[in-house]
Amino acid sequence: MARELWRRGRRKLRAGPIYHWRYTGRTPERVLIAPPDLRHADRQIALEIYSGRFPLAGQLVETGGRSPFQLEGANPQWLRSLHGFRWLRHMRAAGTELAAANARALVSDWIAAHGTRISGVAWDPAVTAKRIIAWLQHSSVVLQGAEFPFYRAFLKSLAMQIRFLRSMAKEMPDGKDALRARIALAFAALSLPVPQTALRNATRNLTAEIERQILPDGGHISRNPMMVLELLADLLPLRQTYANQAEEPPTALIAAVERMLPALRFFRHQDGSLARFNGMGATIQDRIVAILRHDDTGGAPLLHAPHSGYERLSMGGTTVIADTGTSPPTGVSAHAHAGCLSFEMSSGRHGFIVNSGVDTFGATDFRPLMRATAAHSTATLNDTSSARFNLSTGVNSLLGAPLVGGPKRVSCERRDSQDTQAFIAVHDGYVSRFGLYHERGLSLSLGGDVLKGLDRFFLSGGKRAKNNGRDFVSIRFHIHPERELAAEDDRLVIFGQGTESWAFTTTGVAPVIEESIFFAGLSGPRKTRQIVLSFKASEVPEVRWQFTRIRVPDRESA
Repeated sequence: MARELWRRGRRKLRAGPIYHWRYTGRTPERVLIAPPDLRHADRQIALEIYSGRFPLAGQLVETGGRSPFQLEGANPQWLRSLHGFRWLRHMRAAGTELAAANARALVSDWIAAHGTRISGVAWDPAVTAKRIIAWLQHSSVVLQGAEFPFYRAFLKSLAMQIRFLRSMAKEMPDGKDALRARIALAFAALSLPVPQTALRNATRNLTAEIERQILPDGGHISRNPMMVLELLADLLPLRQTYANQAEEPPTALIAAVERMLPALRFFRHQDGSLARFNGMGATIQDRIVAILRHDDTGGAPLLHAPHSGYERLSMGGTTVIADTGTSPPTGVSAHAHAGCLSFEMSSGRHGFIVNSGVDTFGATDFRPLMRATAAHSTATLNDTSSARFNLSTGVNSLLGAPLVGGPKRVSCERRDSQDTQAFIAVHDGYVSRFGLYHERGLSLSLGGDVLKGLDRFFLSGGKRAKNNGRDFVSIRFHIHPERELAAEDDRLVIFGQGTESWAFTTTGVAPVIEESIFFAGLSGPRKTRQIVLSFKASEVPEVRWQFTRIRVPDRESA
């Protein structure tokens, strides 16, 4: 908190009138190159924007003929998306003079309303970084048919924003925004006529931030799979821009991309979605496809991501992805979840077992519920989470709601054999409060037809839990909202689409079907079901359960 207070104080000083003179200077003569944009574009959205309807950040706002940059009281996420200008890609996709004229008019509106007034969300460093990248990537559209006064105003404003971001970058908090700021400054040094020293400095700072944030297995320090996708969408075009300008990309950039592409495939399920861990919400399939087109590594995804803290089991069309890591550093844990040892399972291009995920654009009041251990397919002890969230108003205003008191140590051992992929992991997230460790083992065998699980709570040294009223365990398996769950004889069956379903069986504890919520739906939260096993660890020290694939003959072929 002290560090963030110091950073905010310095940022406020740098955004004040005393520093304004530092952001003025020489205006570039032209844009040398427009970097590519890999994000999915929709020309229909360009028509919506032309009509004064802005579908951004999960919300549709109608401007009623006014400039969107003069609206008051709009949703903060919508405003950040508006001022980030990533929506310019839809104008580029439209490919018409009308779309180019509209893009130019909106950029002109922003310059008039916010170009010299450094304050508010429009000049938040993270938003400024997005806007610099977007203006450079789509400069060919914005400047198409532009008259000289606008051309100069555009370049003058762009140069001012770059100087501002260069001054603020070192004061930004940890996480993806700090890395994106360095990416934006590297784009600027490549796309505008600047001295060679400016490019060297931008490259050096970019390298340092990449090495700090991108883990050896390709994951991000936040442990959020979405960060891998988001950052690749900027790093891949940056690598291409270095090549297009006949500049050698830094080794750290090349190595990071080569690690992150396999990591993205590691987190991808059979149904194409990314595993819902640590802040991951709904998956937009087109975005992943656009990124993976650049993956030349080939072969099967990795099965072990020890630095990111995840394990993968995959055979016979069945994929299991599990969280086996400790909490991320406090500074990047504002969206992290208490989901240690949770897992998801997909099969035959369909999801079956899921975590509840995140409603990215939903009400923030529900975020603690989405992040709780009970919202994940794992075990809870005494209806508490394996980590806690600091919800103090003072802390939230500075750091969000960081994860605190989570597992300090998670041991994980792979136990693969010729016909089986398996691991066993133990975490200590409940030791400080209840003195109990949680151990989970998962084993996928028989060509992906059987997933066996083991859950055990025990005291230090492997001793059995005491019957002290603080050993109540609930193991949850959240079902994908598009699957049906029903009791059938002595088992529960998850009915899939097409020719396969999965049967759940266990011994010693009677499974119960309860209602649940899947937050990560494309259209928002959806009602679903969950399987719950409840018992006392002192009475039932170990629970074994199993999912078995049921292959149903295809009716049409029959």
